[in-house]
Amino acid sequence: MYQIDFNHPTSIYFVGIGGISMSGLAEILHNAGFRVSGSDRTKSALTESLEQKGISVFYGQRAENITDDIDCVVFTSAISHDNPEYIATINKQIPFLTRAELLGELMQNYQTPIAISGTHGKTTTTSMVSEILLQADTDPTLSIGGILKSIGGNIRVGQTDLFVTEACEYTNSFLSFSPKISIILNIEEDHLDFFKDIDDIRHSFREFAKLLPADGCLIINGEIPDFRKITEGLSCQVITYCSNCKNSDGTPADYHTSGISCNEYGHPTFLVHSPQGPTQKFDLQVPGQHNISNALSAIALADLLHIDRADTIKGLHAFTGTDRRFEYKGCIGGVTIIDDYAHHPTEITATLTAARDYPHNTLWCVFQPHTYTRTKAFMKDFARALSLADKIVLADIYAARETDTLGVSSETLQEEIQALGHEAFYFPSFDEIENFLLKNCTNGDLLITMGAGDVLKIGENLLGI
Repeated sequence: MYQIDFNHPTSIYFVGIGGISMSGLAEILHNAGFRVSGSDRTKSALTESLEQKGISVFYGQRAENITDDIDCVVFTSAISHDNPEYIATINKQIPFLTRAELLGELMQNYQTPIAISGTHGKTTTTSMVSEILLQADTDPTLSIGGILKSIGGNIRVGQTDLFVTEACEYTNSFLSFSPKISIILNIEEDHLDFFKDIDDIRHSFREFAKLLPADGCLIINGEIPDFRKITEGLSCQVITYCSNCKNSDGTPADYHTSGISCNEYGHPTFLVHSPQGPTQKFDLQVPGQHNISNALSAIALADLLHIDRADTIKGLHAFTGTDRRFEYKGCIGGVTIIDDYAHHPTEITATLTAARDYPHNTLWCVFQPHTYTRTKAFMKDFARALSLADKIVLADIYAARETDTLGVSSETLQEEIQALGHEAFYFPSFDEIENFLLKNCTNGDLLITMGAGDVLKIGENLLGI
């Protein structure tokens, strides 16, 4: 496998350089002195930002872009083997890496690489950790799966040996990583177009945990059922955290909370109990019990890194959310519009539960299911989770990488929700949804656009942004 060495910069070409993760990795290598170039299908804010930094970007993927002076080509998992740049790379016998393999190689160039994993909450927790590390002046390198306002993007290149990244389980990509510290936030069924079942997913997280060296540490949510099967036999330190004082196996959690209360916007204040010192109070500027859990893992990590608790408290208080995570978009006609990336029943439940503490009359949820595979696998779970809203509006399924409908549609989901006795509406176009909302949302209502596709455009269109 090709080895990325910061002491010997080479020429690296990214196929799909405009992706949020690929663009960040390209910027890290560019800042380390590598000659970076790449291609993408269309121009975007991310590709324009890369060009402004001096990185060459080709629009349209063509064989002639792969020149003989390229030392290594990096592909995303979305690149097919009939892609002309992939074919040219193979024909020229140029070394290549997947995005995950490159990230694993990068981690080896840092003394303290940190990987944050879990079925849900990776971007939020990575962002919380980032705010804490920035508050403590640790000058970290950060790779985030969303836009963090305080760094003006998804990437920050620091000058220390501290590196923080998200670690996604899809296609087992995180098994290419080389972490010294890992966080596992939760383990649930998802990505069933790749994994066979929950046991297959748990096995993947177990293999991820085994990557840690003996002098490393795993911070894991003790509420994960049978979490000991993930941690048993590990040579590294294991730290548990959970909302209750007991882990799922009845043993005491290393970190837990008490005294939770919320202000008028659903932002929580809570006490943290840990082996690291006296009980302390924390408060967040993002709503939801799930964010208390995310914050608890970040606090445990900060303690492990010997961050002063005062900096941890300030860092978490400074975190106001990331792009598309309960993101306030604006207000029109007295209707508050929030956008959220939730596309799994557990995420939907967490977001809509948090929304109940936010000031509103009627809670509207405009949901765009993401992939036919996920919609079919969790149909009844989606119906139950969405029923937490007062009124549900459904857009067509966002197919993403899939072509087979598997015999499901948003109308199928509408029928499931209605069978539970809740109001659900379906419209095949965004225009129809927007017109319906304009006629039916009233002053004081809360409208959440939700999903991993382009459903955010509905709220933005209503606001004229």
